[in-house]
Amino acid sequence: MNDSKNYQQKKRFFNDLLTIYGRKPVLEALEDSTMSLYKLHLADSNKSGGIIAEIIKLAEKRGVEIQWHDRKSLSRISRNSKQDQGVAADIKVDKHQSLDHYLQQKTNERSLRLIALDNITNPQNVGMIIRSVCAGNIDGLIIPRKGCAALSPLVIKASVGTVFKAPLLHCETLAQGLGALRDRDVTICTLSSHAKQSLFEYQAQQSVVYILGNETEGVSEEVQKLSDQQLSIPMNNGVESLNVAVTAALIAFKQ
Repeated sequence: MNDSKNYQQKKRFFNDLLTIYGRKPVLEALEDSTMSLYKLHLADSNKSGGIIAEIIKLAEKRGVEIQWHDRKSLSRISRNSKQDQGVAADIKVDKHQSLDHYLQQKTNERSLRLIALDNITNPQNVGMIIRSVCAGNIDGLIIPRKGCAALSPLVIKASVGTVFKAPLLHCETLAQGLGALRDRDVTICTLSSHAKQSLFEYQAQQSVVYILGNETEGVSEEVQKLSDQQLSIPMNNGVESLNVAVTAALIAFKQ
């Protein structure tokens, strides 16, 4: 029994870690004393000196474990071999956790307001959405590990550092995450220009998750089938749609 409990705790710990990559983002994280770093990952093909030497020096000063890998192994950790520059780091961020863990903690609390990303692929958009969620009235942003832009250096830059402060919730796929939410009676809302009810008039009677769809294709057919409520944003002067990050800001500050 204890072995099973220890395994679940260990699994949850690693699932809740945020892995960032790229030399500059990792260096900046090491320079921030408020950031809790669990482990530094380096490719053994990195040349010594320069920024790599700075990263190693700071990690050693802070007592962060350094682990060396071949390039293939490191790319499995970063999940982005083209941009990781041979450097990745696992960070423990209090507000970054799995959706399952989050829901276990929120069983008896007030109604939740969540936003979920459905195949948002532009890092700039993801970063700006994170910033709006961090600043607005949203309890959590659901980012699937599959289908959406990863938390890359571009996302971190666009978020202006709020990626480390925002309540980010991860699941493998959005369909899987929405299934868990439906089990908790969370209303699933999608946005559609054809919907009759306005986003600003809609008042949720229970916990709600607003889905933001792909920049070009909108909400996927799979997610549309799971939707409980469709909402529209009234447009003037012949404007057909808004940028997805602007839509996120409107939702985040909706009363």
